[in-house]
Amino acid sequence: MAADFSEQSYWHQRYQTETSFEWLISSEHFMSVINPYLDQHLPGDASSARILHLGGGTSDLQNHFRARGLVDVTNVDFEPLAADRGRDLERRAFGDVRMRYAVADVTQLPERIGDSSTFDLVVDKSTCDAVACGGDTQVRRMSHSVRRCLADGGVWLSLSFSGQRFDVDDVPFEVETIAQIPTPKLKETDPNIYYWVYRLRPVS
Repeated sequence: MAADFSEQSYWHQRYQTETSFEWLISSEHFMSVINPYLDQHLPGDASSARILHLGGGTSDLQNHFRARGLVDVTNVDFEPLAADRGRDLERRAFGDVRMRYAVADVTQLPERIGDSSTFDLVVDKSTCDAVACGGDTQVRRMSHSVRRCLADGGVWLSLSFSGQRFDVDDVPFEVETIAQIPTPKLKETDPNIYYWVYRLRPVS
């Protein structure tokens, strides 16, 4: 039976033993793609930017934000073990924990997450794909949940394996593809397959 990535029970079991894993591409590669958009969309004093990282899991993406001088980062996952794994990864990289780790469902984010109610940047690295396993309704709920917590001028940057991830009715964003990342081929004759990076800007 295929794994149901939209169910918390799957992640709870997985994170019992998993301490580090990157979905689709490395965090370093992802950062190289989104860095120009961070420069474009974050406040002039980027160190004060409020960043919400959705579905942090066992990724080290938050460490790349911190290494860039961005420390007002809130990492959210609906599995409590993910918060433990995230803190461990940060502590191993930097010797301490300065970022925040919260437990929340990305399809129904609370009005306040940690110290913030709005964020300048929301980012997910294939979390949208896990949510999509629950169907279009869940993708729609996630999009409205993210929209509510974006500050004025804020954007959502999302990595997905699907070229139609946000082709869902009533998504309150202008969706733009900012990168197509070719996946490795086993043979030269294999078809071209891509991962997709989206910039989502709220519609008025």
